[in-house]
Amino acid sequence: MNRREDSRDPAPAAVQAPHTDASPGRALLAVRGLALSAGGAGRHDADRTLVRGLDWSVRAGECWCIIGRNGAGKSTLLRALAGVGTPQAGDILLQDKPLRDWPLPALARERAFLAQSRNDAFSYRVIDTVLMARHPYHANSYWEDTDDHRIAHDALRQMDVLDLAQRDVRTLSGGERQRVAIAALLAQDTPLMLLDEPATALDLAHQVAVMRLLSRLAREQGKCVIMVGHDLNLAASAATHALLLMGDGSWRAGSADEVLVPALLTECLGHPIGTVQYGAETRLGDPRDDGGRPGDTRGDDRRGTDRRGDDRRRIFINLET
Repeated sequence: MNRREDSRDPAPAAVQAPHTDASPGRALLAVRGLALSAGGAGRHDADRTLVRGLDWSVRAGECWCIIGRNGAGKSTLLRALAGVGTPQAGDILLQDKPLRDWPLPALARERAFLAQSRNDAFSYRVIDTVLMARHPYHANSYWEDTDDHRIAHDALRQMDVLDLAQRDVRTLSGGERQRVAIAALLAQDTPLMLLDEPATALDLAHQVAVMRLLSRLAREQGKCVIMVGHDLNLAASAATHALLLMGDGSWRAGSADEVLVPALLTECLGHPIGTVQYGAETRLGDPRDDGGRPGDTRGDDRRGTDRRGDDRRRIFINLET
């Protein structure tokens, strides 16, 4: 690998942050010697190591996907990067400044965080929920201005929920609520975007639309996107880079072409992963599901159709961005 970072041979690269006066070579987000463990005091799994010795840097314009098995530490890592979780060891630097030293209002203008789940205890309108994301920009004023409303409406429009602006968030479906949450993250308009399973509860069309949007924000606006995901093809469609958490504390990081490969994914996920070629498209998946031998990556051009002699239906979705 040309740019290779892992727990056995770390080689982190210095990077530059967007929307700042950072000099060349300066990291937007840098992780040094990070250690994370499961549970807490008194928990039977308190000593289980999730991540050990993580040395990792991200650049402006990169879109990272964190992949691993259930319980591998993906959400724990994302919370630590957001500043709402405490690592056992190591440092997290945002624009060369330790995360713990950032005042909360300033931090909220630099990074946005989409949690895996949320609980709406109060009856807020959708538009009010999204406008809350603009509060970090109003140190001397409580009320939002015209620009805030424009940004909030644009975010709702991008997530296809503008027609829900006056609805009570507690009346929304799971997928609608997820899109409103992503709209709030967009309205916060930060250089660093952290998303824990953004495709959760979304239908197929909106899953693909969200991945396309995140990829475009990184590519065209220089945002740095770090997301957790389980769908390998969705991840591959958007991510420029990937971080694999292997489940035993070790990890691998690098470009998507270097890391999202069958051998590493099989080791990471504990299940055979192969590539299936259908015409000009390549998809990741269980090679045994292609009607052939494990590792057989042959295919045909009849996407979404039954093949003679095989009673399974193979459906491939165009996820190109």
